[in-house]
Amino acid sequence: MGSRGSVIPLFMDMTQNGINELPITVEEMTRFWISIDRGVELVITALRESVGGEIFIPRIPSMRITDLAKAINPNCTLKIIGTRPGEKFHETLISEEEGQEVLYFTSDGKGNYIILPQFRVSSDSEKKYKDYVRMPERFSYRSDTNDWWLSMEEIRKFLELK
Repeated sequence: MGSRGSVIPLFMDMTQNGINELPITVEEMTRFWISIDRGVELVITALRESVGGEIFIPRIPSMRITDLAKAINPNCTLKIIGTRPGEKFHETLISEEEGQEVLYFTSDGKGNYIILPQFRVSSDSEKKYKDYVRMPERFSYRSDTNDWWLSMEEIRKFLELK
């Protein structure tokens, strides 16, 4: 949220400069939403909890880019500009291939997925994660199929917009 490459500063600058037509790649585009604080929490959790080789993925909400634009500027019109080379319609944090080794756990009320390494050098991870929920075969985690969505009001609250 607001990091390098984020569309948020662009939309906010355009709105502050009186531009009401905001560029949208495609109407279907979705993204995951993570704050800097939540990202830092994830890193600390991974450092504290990791046995070795795991990848920690946060369970976070998705949003529609059109909702983001309307949250920033409720009076805007959207100009569909099409995709640029390499641009994705949706984000994938866990692919189906990776999903074969995914567990889910909740710690301090924050859920995280854990991708276990395919090759384990010790049995520490099997001991540590034996009681965690194993995700179904071919599980994937994508911004467009996520079951947790931000509303425009929630986006406005996160962005501290009135």
